[in-house]
Amino acid sequence: MPTVVGVPLDVNSSYLRGAAGAPQKIREALSSEAWNSWSELGVDVAGAFGDAGDLRLSNSAKEVGHDFAEIEQAVSALVAKGERPVLLGGDHSVTYPILKGFAGHNAELTILHFDAHPDLYDEFEGSRVSHACPFARIMEEGLAKRLVQIGIRTLNRHQSEQAEKFGVEMVPMTALPAFDRVKVRGPVYISFDMDVLDPAFAPGISHHEPGGMTVREAIAHLHALEGTIVGADIVEYNPGRDIGGMTAMVAAKILKEILGKMILQD
Repeated sequence: MPTVVGVPLDVNSSYLRGAAGAPQKIREALSSEAWNSWSELGVDVAGAFGDAGDLRLSNSAKEVGHDFAEIEQAVSALVAKGERPVLLGGDHSVTYPILKGFAGHNAELTILHFDAHPDLYDEFEGSRVSHACPFARIMEEGLAKRLVQIGIRTLNRHQSEQAEKFGVEMVPMTALPAFDRVKVRGPVYISFDMDVLDPAFAPGISHHEPGGMTVREAIAHLHALEGTIVGADIVEYNPGRDIGGMTAMVAAKILKEILGKMILQD
C-alpha cells in the first residue's frame, strides 16, 4: 500500500525557504471538496493509501545530519514492512536520505526524476547536501542503477560533466515528449520537483524557470510509466509564493495520479 509521509525540511534551500510548509497544504488540497478523489486512471484513491503524518524534524542547519537520519530510518522502516512511501517535501535535498532508506531493499532501482534542474552539483555554495546536490550523492553512493531526468532546462558545464560521469540519461525540455524514456523495467522511484512545470501552472515554487512542462504533459508522462513504482516524492512546492492555492492543487493532482498508478499495481 502507498503511504504518504510529510518531510517538512527546507534548510538546504539555496535561494528561498518555505517548502517545509508544503505537506500540510498538499494534504488540504487533496481532500478539498472542490473536486473528487478519483484519479484519471479510474482509481478512487480515498482510503486506498495510508498517511503516516509528518516527520518531526528540527529543520536546522546544525541538525541536518540528525534530520537526514530520521528521514532515512522512517523510509527504511516503511519499506521493510512492504509499504511504498510517497514523501511530500520539503526541498529536493530530502531525496538523498529517502533513497538511502531504500538501500538494501530494492536492487536495480531506476529513478525517474522530473525537474527543471539536474541537481548534480558536487557542492553548491559550500554545501554537499544542498538541494542542488542530491543526485550527485545518490549516484556516487550507488543508490540507484539508473537515473533518468526529464524536463531539464538549466544544464551548465559542471552539471553536464557530472551527468557524463554518473551515466545520467538526461531528457531536456526540447526533446519532449519522451514517453519511450519512462518505459523502464523493474522497481521505479519517482522524484517530482514542482519546478519541472512551467511557472504559469505552478507559481508557488522558489526557482521560477519559464519554458517548462504543462500539467497535462507531466500527467501524460506519469501515466506512460512502466515498471513497479516502489516510492515517490513531490518536492519544492513553496506555499509562500503560491497564488490562490493554485500550486497546492497542482501538487495534489500530481500526487493523486501517482497514487492512482501505484494503487493499480497493488
